Amino acid sequence: MVNFIEGEVIYINKPYKLSSFGALAFVRTRISRRLGVKRIKTGHAGTLDPLATGVLILCTGKATKRIEEFQRGTKEYTATLQLGATTLSHDMEHPVERTFPTSHITRQLIDETLKHFVGTIQQTPPEFSACKIDGKPAYKLARKGREVELKPKTLVIDELEVIDFDAEKMQLSIRVVCSKGTYIRALARDIGEALSSGAYLISLCRTRIGDVRLEDCLTLDEFPQWLDKVTIDY
Repeated sequence: MVNFIEGEVIYINKPYKLSSFGALAFVRTRISRRLGVKRIKTGHAGTLDPLATGVLILCTGKATKRIEEFQRGTKEYTATLQLGATTLSHDMEHPVERTFPTSHITRQLIDETLKHFVGTIQQTPPEFSACKIDGKPAYKLARKGREVELKPKTLVIDELEVIDFDAEKMQLSIRVVCSKGTYIRALARDIGEALSSGAYLISLCRTRIGDVRLEDCLTLDEFPQWLDKVTIDY
């Protein structure tokens, strides 16, 4: 039995090319319709970029008070980086702007380089991010061609390991366990620079927030059927 007004926590596997707000709106609309209300209070615990997939925690009603609690949880991601090139957004939202040599990049060099990113580090958020500058999201200024200057933030990378390295395609797949506030796009950028080359994300999946794992999540296709089956406590 569920009570969306008193508060429920829903785990969603956000699909590719849909914003976090879009996923939230999909769920909120259907819950509101089922309850016969105009708009139930709903929030999410940590934005995922539209080109990313994976764990998105949604809170309804009084459970929205728990959002900060979930946001503090450790995050785990899997990501694939294209080495030897950069884009303005550090992912595939923008086309490649520059290319770099890669003939010197070996698995040994990658392993040695990644060691420097484990622990407490400083990271400058991407220009195309929701970080605020004079009260405005940086991405809105960047999209207008305005110069964006963001300050480095202190964060923690607990684990960083290679899942696969395709030397022919120069594609590097990694698993990252990190603290709140980590931008994997910025990590890709910085790894590329540390390799004396360039890098941008070609895929990103958040596989865990705290104890919530990807296998615990509903897809948006599954959610309406789940909602139809649950018993609602009014």
